[in-house]
Amino acid sequence: MAEKDVSAIQKALAARKRAKQKKPEFVKSESWRYVRVKAKWRRPRGIDNKMRQKVKGWPPSVNTGYRGPKEVRGLHPSGYKEVLVHTPEEIANIDPKTEAVRIAHTVGKKKRVQILSEAKKRNLIVLNFKSAMETVKEEIKQEEPSAQPAEQEIKKKVDSKEEKKPASKKKESKEDAKEEKPKKARSKTNSEKGDETQ
Repeated sequence: MAEKDVSAIQKALAARKRAKQKKPEFVKSESWRYVRVKAKWRRPRGIDNKMRQKVKGWPPSVNTGYRGPKEVRGLHPSGYKEVLVHTPEEIANIDPKTEAVRIAHTVGKKKRVQILSEAKKRNLIVLNFKSAMETVKEEIKQEEPSAQPAEQEIKKKVDSKEEKKPASKKKESKEDAKEEKPKKARSKTNSEKGDETQ
């Protein structure tokens, strides 16, 4: 790419960023009134729909005037075109000057490592590099067995047993307290009092 093209793309990306800040959130008609109607955009089609008629005071509809500059349409904010990669062989066709790699979320640890090493050799930019590395590290941690000595495990078991004992003592003390309390004499009901008088 020539320097002029790069500078033009950078200007267009900046313009797109500025325009996006002013762009409204497009909502489905009546979504603010009913819980059952989701806010996700759907084109209004009703014959009397106020949004379709573009009545003043109603939310704006999607319009071509809100589009970004033509030169950067579909580009990543970095200025590169995204290429979704599933296998290390797919990297061979990528141009490092204009395109950047995005590793698919379905790719496993083994292929992910191969793709990352291949991209490094070819000086390619990996857009989801950080998340890809995190998943690789997590899978490696899961595979490794817990390297705790037997003594520490025994100590943990002993500590857990000691923690359980006081709780059981508390329960016993509550039961003892209930037994120690003298039982109150039950007050006689009206029917029983009547029986005594007779």
